[in-house]
Amino acid sequence: MSGFLTTHVLDTAHGRPAAGLRVELFKIEDDERKLLKTLRTNSDGRTDEPLILEGEFERGVYEIVFFVGEYFGEGGDIPFLDEVPIRFGISSPEEHYHVPLLASPWSYSTYRGS
Repeated sequence: MSGFLTTHVLDTAHGRPAAGLRVELFKIEDDERKLLKTLRTNSDGRTDEPLILEGEFERGVYEIVFFVGEYFGEGGDIPFLDEVPIRFGISSPEEHYHVPLLASPWSYSTYRGS
């Protein structure tokens, strides 16, 4: 069995999925960030495809950057939260890892989902 990686972004300021939010996925190797993929969330706040597909998941350290400042668009002001990086480790690449983000212009929360 092969694992995969997914995400889901909820806009807690407006009580809805964060549609159109830009997400970048990096793999961290030797303290270097290697960009693997750039996606946008769909109308449900999810990406149309997993961040990492089954069979491509490897053990290691990854980082998802959520562009919440761009999403909330503070009208030219400097956003309080701009890029929200979530760095996490994968020790069992045969499992499904889900990294959701609950975000507003002023706060965020994450956890390992299912």
